Amino acid sequence: MKFTKQTLLFLLFLVTGSYNLLAQVKPIFENGEAQIVSELKDSANWIRADLWVETEFDTDGDGKMDRMHVDVTRPQQTETEGLKLPVVYASSPYYAGTAGNAPLFWEVKHELGAAAPPRNTFEVVRTGKRPIISNDEIMLWVPRGYIVVHSSSPGTGLSQGSPTVGGDNESLAPKAVIEWLTGKDNGYTTPDGNEKVMAFWSTGKVGMTGTSYNGTLPLAAATTGVKGLEAIIPIAPNTSYYHYYRSNGLVRSPGGYLGEDIDVLYDFIHSGDESKRAYNNKTVRDTEMAQGMDRATGDYNDFWAGRDYLNDMGPMKAALLMSHGFNDWNVMPEHSYRIYDAARAKGIPAKIYYHQNGHGGPPPFAMMNRWFTRYLHGVENGVEQEPKAWIVREQDERSNPTPYEDFPNPEASDVNFYLKAGAPAAGTMGLEKTNSGQQETLVDNYSFPGSALAQADYTEHRLIYLSPVLTEPIHISGIPKITVKMASNKPAANLSVWLVSLPWTEGRNAKITDNIITRGWADPQNHGSIRKGEPLLPGKFYEVTFDLQPDDQIIPAGQQIGLLIFSSDAEYTLLPKPGTELTIDLDGTVLTLPIVGGKGAVEKCMR
Repeated sequence: MKFTKQTLLFLLFLVTGSYNLLAQVKPIFENGEAQIVSELKDSANWIRADLWVETEFDTDGDGKMDRMHVDVTRPQQTETEGLKLPVVYASSPYYAGTAGNAPLFWEVKHELGAAAPPRNTFEVVRTGKRPIISNDEIMLWVPRGYIVVHSSSPGTGLSQGSPTVGGDNESLAPKAVIEWLTGKDNGYTTPDGNEKVMAFWSTGKVGMTGTSYNGTLPLAAATTGVKGLEAIIPIAPNTSYYHYYRSNGLVRSPGGYLGEDIDVLYDFIHSGDESKRAYNNKTVRDTEMAQGMDRATGDYNDFWAGRDYLNDMGPMKAALLMSHGFNDWNVMPEHSYRIYDAARAKGIPAKIYYHQNGHGGPPPFAMMNRWFTRYLHGVENGVEQEPKAWIVREQDERSNPTPYEDFPNPEASDVNFYLKAGAPAAGTMGLEKTNSGQQETLVDNYSFPGSALAQADYTEHRLIYLSPVLTEPIHISGIPKITVKMASNKPAANLSVWLVSLPWTEGRNAKITDNIITRGWADPQNHGSIRKGEPLLPGKFYEVTFDLQPDDQIIPAGQQIGLLIFSSDAEYTLLPKPGTELTIDLDGTVLTLPIVGGKGAVEKCMR
């Protein structure tokens, strides 16, 4: 009796549970990394196909469980030789096009607490062709012994359902795809039919990665605790939509997108079935978001809590390699740190890579390769014993990070800096606590951006306090914090704080790390709680305490560290009519910086 090769493979699978015993081509590993396999690198021999995976939710109101559009790129040996491989999976709401530069934003020039005029809405024109959803990740991973899978998020492209921008369906959608990749029979050849398709070529080990929104979705999937998701590499992920669109009770836009809010992002990505958009808009954008987002107060509420992945981390077990830029003023670096901190506290294998640039920027490929090699292929390459933090120093390339025991640097400790008056020129800050009774006043005027206020020798529109000129470099590592004791002459005011390095460097030779160290924003009305603000009593002093953005930066000798306090930030906040006065009580105001070497290091470089 003669048997075909496929029959032999099937019989072997029944006996051993593995096709790979007969596979002629196998992944190759050297120095703990998956290598390019010559037989797998010819894209002409790859199999590309698409399908739909059924989920456990119906968000477009048609009475049927939504199905996600999925594509697969795999080597032909997974068909001809029974080769089974792990999967690198990426999901996105952007694959089928966005609203582009349509005028979607909210008007920001109005009084605090007042309603803005209605904003424009916009319909996305869907793009993309079957079966290819995306080409991302394919050339990196398929030649190295992986299968690459993409899916469009709910309500985008050919995926059914509705976008919710952080709602539960955006976690459950990739969960359903991973369940399919680990053997569940919820895959179909068409969006509405009954013909099923199985992921017989998958080992059941899945890793996810992506940048920005595409980096949020690996975390979203991981918070479900889905079996088979072994490792994730989120790059600049948005881990809380409150932290993206608000700051300590303040309505604050992401950098570069003044006037954006969560409903704007909904319109920006809603590229799904045109016939379902009216229902989706009414249900999600015009009801849930309109009732929950609260641009009037900026307070934290249950709507925002439901879109904060830190609140959902209980089931998470996927190994986490986090990546972010310290000068990312779009998705700010607090997003990555808060999740990394929680993951390591849970005992999840976790590592963090920070560079000094802006939005995006993956870890070095060798680092990603080792992470997926360890957790998807099961190769014992020692990543668990390596340093937990890898930080690109200011003068180095992103491919050359410096290893540290952890972030924040364990050798850093908090040092308090106190203020002395100098307005409308510059005051000073130092280590000696003051009891001078001094107060200084600034006048809000959004016409002057923070960069101009930092450089001005003399202005009433900000207060600035300078350290002595540094005689040696000083290394900040961790989460700076500030307490501002302040009064306003109006019931509402913006409060903006920048930490800067002076003198300011401009021009072609300026680096992103030269001027701005870190920043923070807060609503003084929320001095007691971000869940409930209260109008300020004019003239009454309040203590407003909040964190600035995480940072790890070495400020060189010859510079001065400057604390810049002002009201409306022309790049980020609502912009009320100029004239609000903020009075700062210097004795009650303190800046706390995490300094490597602590107070002794500060004394040494400021003598």
